[in-house]
Amino acid sequence: MEKKLARQVGSWYPGATGVTAAERLSGGASQETWRFEIVHPDGNVGAILRRAPKGYGAAPSRAAGLDAEAALMRLSFEAGVPSPRVLHVLTAEDDLGSGFIMRRVEGETIARKILREDQFADIRPKLARQLGVVLAGIHGLPHPRLPALRHMTAAKELDEFERDYRSLNWPKPVFELALRWLRDHDPGPPAEVTLVHGDFRNGNLIIGSDGVRAVLDWELAHLGDPMEDLGWVCVNSWRFGEIDKPVGGFGRREELFAGYEAAGRRVDAARVMFWEVMGTLRWGLMCGGMMQRFRLGPDHSMERAMIGRRASETEIDLMRLLAPRGS
Repeated sequence: MEKKLARQVGSWYPGATGVTAAERLSGGASQETWRFEIVHPDGNVGAILRRAPKGYGAAPSRAAGLDAEAALMRLSFEAGVPSPRVLHVLTAEDDLGSGFIMRRVEGETIARKILREDQFADIRPKLARQLGVVLAGIHGLPHPRLPALRHMTAAKELDEFERDYRSLNWPKPVFELALRWLRDHDPGPPAEVTLVHGDFRNGNLIIGSDGVRAVLDWELAHLGDPMEDLGWVCVNSWRFGEIDKPVGGFGRREELFAGYEAAGRRVDAARVMFWEVMGTLRWGLMCGGMMQRFRLGPDHSMERAMIGRRASETEIDLMRLLAPRGS
């Protein structure tokens, strides 16, 4: 990997003389992430490679694609939304498949540390409002400059979710209830269609002692209802045990909404509630898919099974949303 990166680095990072310390961070069915150092006379520069190697299977059908991710991150960076700076989009000459290289942003993504370690104690109470401001920036990115993206409506999402649920052959009455509730409460088209990040949550944010430093993983970006992102970040699964703090385990919905509106955008709380229910079901179905892959193969890893069992947690979360105690 270092040799391949070093061959072309001088063409897209002026003055670079090589690459060192390449290390693979993660892997999946279609993508890899690597960290490395760009060797430069003025000092090494930390970088990240995100790629789909040649010959790998196609990305999931909902995926925006790595070229679109790079374009969205560039737009975000230019607009002042916290985002890594994209240094290079891979070409055929790089012989690395498809993907892009971005400057590494230092900080923490592990929710357990962000929610509990002392170094984040001062910033935690401010994060929910910060996330509202960041989301307002994302939703305000100009349509004419966006790459080609899917336009998703609540009805389309529900159709896909129902198909996915039926394919699992894993009957869950709570999921049936959620599907019916969502059909009955579909709020219809939003007042404005915007860019939607699609996976804006704890784990896809780089956090430092000063707050949000970067938004990561634009794989599920699409056009749609901006309230979807506000609902997704409030899903209980992303609170990591801090269930009384709906926004990522560190803040209140009112703080998230205040930051969003202070940045010039409007919140529709009823639509956010709809998308929080939708997001909870979505994660439950994703967990169910993990369990199916564990049971039927080809991936029998314990990690898949552990994520799969979390489908039962989303059933509890859905009941808390749809049939709260005392109602």
